[in-house]
Amino acid sequence: MKKETRFHIAAVMLTSFVLWTAALRVVDVQPIGPEGTAVGFAAVNQLFHRFTGVHMTLYTLTDWLSLVPLCLIAGFAVLGAVQWVQRKHLPKVDRSILVLGGFYAVVLACYAFFEAVVINCRPVLIDGRLEPSYPSSTTMLMLCVMPTAAMQLRQRIKNNGFRRCVSYAIILFTVSMVFLRLISGVHWLTDIIGGALLSTGLVLLYQSLS
Repeated sequence: MKKETRFHIAAVMLTSFVLWTAALRVVDVQPIGPEGTAVGFAAVNQLFHRFTGVHMTLYTLTDWLSLVPLCLIAGFAVLGAVQWVQRKHLPKVDRSILVLGGFYAVVLACYAFFEAVVINCRPVLIDGRLEPSYPSSTTMLMLCVMPTAAMQLRQRIKNNGFRRCVSYAIILFTVSMVFLRLISGVHWLTDIIGGALLSTGLVLLYQSLS
């Protein structure tokens, strides 16, 4: 897929995320959350939440496994720092690493924004507290970090067989994590969809710029 095409699809996905987010504020908004918190697409969200139930073990598991993408971020940060020291000038660091660093900064900014601007709260209390849940930060972490890590590793792993194994392992891990988070019951269905829309748009934008 050409970079220009990726850019256009990224624009469509990000626009879809904005429209989806806006719709959550006006479509079927009802106080179905804990402590009477209002939730958009209430009927669909409530139906799906009742179907999955709440599984705090899965919530805890996916929280701990979220350390994997965080370790990858730290690894690429160390790689960039080593290149910077060895090459003595920041512009001489691999362009793909610099773009990746900018991408992670954008992802972090999106997370911080939705922590401050609360669209939805979780369908369950965590340690007795309401927490923002939209978009799903775990979904964003998985769908933003793991695909971009796979792109970097494909460039850097020379052995074809090992490269394929790493790619398949990343795909399996990412899909499993999003699915487990979905059925854990600590997010509304619309939280996961929002996270997927935003992440897909951001990753495609990263690909079009790297």
